[in-house]
Amino acid sequence: MSLVKFKRRPLGRLIGPDFFDLDDFFEDRIWDPKTWKGRFWNGKTSVPAINIKETDDDFEVEMAAPGYDKKDFNITMENGCLNISAEKSATKEEKEGEYTRQEFSHESFERSLQLPDSIKDEAVEAKYDNGILRFKLTKKEEAKKQQPKVIKVS
Repeated sequence: MSLVKFKRRPLGRLIGPDFFDLDDFFEDRIWDPKTWKGRFWNGKTSVPAINIKETDDDFEVEMAAPGYDKKDFNITMENGCLNISAEKSATKEEKEGEYTRQEFSHESFERSLQLPDSIKDEAVEAKYDNGILRFKLTKKEEAKKQQPKVIKVS
């Protein structure tokens, strides 16, 4: 059993041997923050960090996404790819005499993980609690670690 921490790597940024993060692969090539710093880009990104833990029977993925509600998430599976996005907006208005003060905020993110072929697509579970989005990705029977078979010599 191992826990794989998100690390930036120069060639495609792999997350463990079985997962490939599509968003990170294209991020450096298309939306290089160094290109956009200055007038239009403040250098901040809001892509949540993830941890992936493999057990004998499944993969457990944890994504840090504090401040969201369950209803803010949109999670889909398509062609072996787990697509996670979330969006929230807030507006605040205060009227005082002849003046009106309005504040608004908008946050969103998208993240995609190419899942290994050893995952049962119909058995993917998601749970959001205390700012952590957790996925349980159950392995197919043939992908689970098998006990060695003992062969007797006759």
